[in-house]
Amino acid sequence: MLSFVGLGISGFESIPIEGLDAISKADIVYLEQFTSPIGKSDLEKIQNAIKGEFRPAKRWLVEDGNEILEMAKEKNVVLLSYGDPYIATTHIELRARAIENKTQTHSIHASSSLTSMIGECGLHFYKVGRIATIMSEMKSLTTPYYVIYKNLIEGNHTVLLLEYNQDKDFFLDPKDALKGLLETEQGQRRKVITESSYVIVASRIGFKDQTIISGKISNLSKKDFGKPPHTVIIPGKLHFTESDALRLFGKCMDEPFDNSENTQKISIQMMKKYVPMVREALEEIEPYYKDQKEFEVILENAELYIKDAEKFLEDGQDEVAILSIGYADGLVDALRLAKGLEPKM
Repeated sequence: MLSFVGLGISGFESIPIEGLDAISKADIVYLEQFTSPIGKSDLEKIQNAIKGEFRPAKRWLVEDGNEILEMAKEKNVVLLSYGDPYIATTHIELRARAIENKTQTHSIHASSSLTSMIGECGLHFYKVGRIATIMSEMKSLTTPYYVIYKNLIEGNHTVLLLEYNQDKDFFLDPKDALKGLLETEQGQRRKVITESSYVIVASRIGFKDQTIISGKISNLSKKDFGKPPHTVIIPGKLHFTESDALRLFGKCMDEPFDNSENTQKISIQMMKKYVPMVREALEEIEPYYKDQKEFEVILENAELYIKDAEKFLEDGQDEVAILSIGYADGLVDALRLAKGLEPKM
């Protein structure tokens, strides 16, 4: 038997009663701490509640899973983890492997920091988009950057988990994560993250010393957020009830505002650049074909494609809009090349 037991978010006190019963009856209890650390006091209480064998589990041991699965064939084994056991995809895979091995499994759920954190901040959980992780290796920030970008386009909030390394007792500081996103913005230039972006930093959710601080990045960069773990949230469109709750549930260094207002789709950004450019090129080439009726239809089509592109974009048909401005650009370039002029870039 292999049981997956959630520890909850508040240490030993948040373990469900059913979970305490499971670990007290288990032959072996594996405790993983690579998703989040467990304090010394809570660790002692957990060990005192276990009557069988207690084994701390490193990340590699859980990811490999062979020892746990082998023990679970003949013994009553528990994998105890922070939060809810199935937030970690590694645990889901381990359960699937156990079932394939004809080993009985059991699940005991507990509160998750992800769901709890959203509620503690006063945000609407159904507006949370894709979640991303920020690592200390700043070259990896392109992925979370575009996760934020896509979420903002949809008006959704982005939860950013920060790197935790159990072996090195390392937590990524929220200020370093935000600095990395600003540096990524300089390379990507999608106007996703700026010094004026509104950000929430949720720290130690579920513990007595939890804090929720929000404001512009320019102001948050001066804050000491205290002991980890920390999570960064980039809000999308804020309902007035969310803004009100943020003011009441935490400390707002600035008035909450909508981050998604200044974020535009790539297609819109492209159209803002290419429509004026193609129109200018068309106006420049038209005098070269004055009174040449055989070219009038080409000039007219180029103008129609430009107008169609603007209309399609207005109607939300982004892909067709890009195609239309591309057709117009192609016609104009052909006319320029025919007169020995370089295409406009």
